[in-house]
Amino acid sequence: MKTYANILLWIVPLFIVMVLVEIIYGHLKNKQTHNLMDTISSLSSGMTNILKDILGLVVVVISYPYLVSKLAVFNIESSVLVYILAFIFIDFSGYWNHRLNHKINFFWNQHIIHHSSEEFNLACALRQSISDLIGYAALFLIPAAFCGVPHEVIVLLAPLHLFGQFWYHTQHIGKMGFLEYFLVTPSQHRVHHGINPIYIDKNLSPIFCIWDRWFGTFQEELEEEPPIYGVLKPVRTWNPIVINFQHLWGLICDAWHTKSWKEKLTLWWRPTGYRPQDVIEKHPREAIKDIFSIEKYNPTTTLDQKIWAVFQWVFTTTMLLLLLLNYSEFSYTQRLLFGALILLSIFTYSALMDGYKWALFLEYTRNLLGLAFFLQPSQQLFYTTNIPFIYYFGVAYFSVSLASLIWMDAKSKLIINEA
Repeated sequence: MKTYANILLWIVPLFIVMVLVEIIYGHLKNKQTHNLMDTISSLSSGMTNILKDILGLVVVVISYPYLVSKLAVFNIESSVLVYILAFIFIDFSGYWNHRLNHKINFFWNQHIIHHSSEEFNLACALRQSISDLIGYAALFLIPAAFCGVPHEVIVLLAPLHLFGQFWYHTQHIGKMGFLEYFLVTPSQHRVHHGINPIYIDKNLSPIFCIWDRWFGTFQEELEEEPPIYGVLKPVRTWNPIVINFQHLWGLICDAWHTKSWKEKLTLWWRPTGYRPQDVIEKHPREAIKDIFSIEKYNPTTTLDQKIWAVFQWVFTTTMLLLLLLNYSEFSYTQRLLFGALILLSIFTYSALMDGYKWALFLEYTRNLLGLAFFLQPSQQLFYTTNIPFIYYFGVAYFSVSLASLIWMDAKSKLIINEA
């Protein structure tokens, strides 16, 4: 995990720079594909996913090493060929895991975050799940285990495979000629994120589009059918933590409200979007009927509110980078506490981006808890002894954040809804 933290120290700033380059390019070309609050929401979602991974919050029900030990027919050592085969196996497993997420109600919950943005840009690539807390992905690597691909090779290539899916989340690159026949390109992935009927559940491959072509899920981007982005039941929030569990909460409510015990037990495994008929009638839920008349989610915010949101994202991201930089200095308990503080920060500032009245109180509470976290004697001793910079940074950040919140609230610089 320390190695992964070190890799992220390079990858996170690189991704942020690429997002900034895309924003600048879009401005210069008069084709801006970013909305400020949406982009902050996407970048914040990326932080939550990183925290889930580095804090080890996933419960693995079956591991790849176990499958190799039980299923391997061949005993092969690392070589260039093995790395090539392993990458193909990972991509093949990614296709089927992705397809499962799109087709089954319960599994859609852990993927909806990635499709929740109504924009399509590099930032939305970072909308990754924190609700996939049960580790079962190794099941899709059974072919690799059967061939005896070493665990170490899979561990090395899996993050590279994931990072390789970042670049094609853009509207600034057109079709790419002969590459369209075997690689996933921006054009193909725009189709995947489209909610147009012809595009739904198409182009599921991660890197090689051959899987879509072989298994009947390929769809070319059509000039006469520009993709409309988002999900058919709009999430209507900037809060990435809420988005991660919104669909699951809907399933729980449907299971509670339906009178049919059969439906209570089976709706989880029905096709994505399925709801019992008696629940649809009594508890209708907003869904898009005409994709070409969508009003994107964009609640009114003041300039001060936007500046404040950027400020919160910058300093919360800095906290995450400091955690990665000093990963080995933290005990596991300290990592959990520090990570929880970052998650709480993301939840409260993104809720206030939505303008919820209750979020204002929660944001005050979060800043006071942040100060208390660093000023509590045992915590203060730990940080001043082991990582003094984080201590002074934390005290300064939460002090300025609290002061700016008080000022904006007093000067009515925030637009607050009654929700």
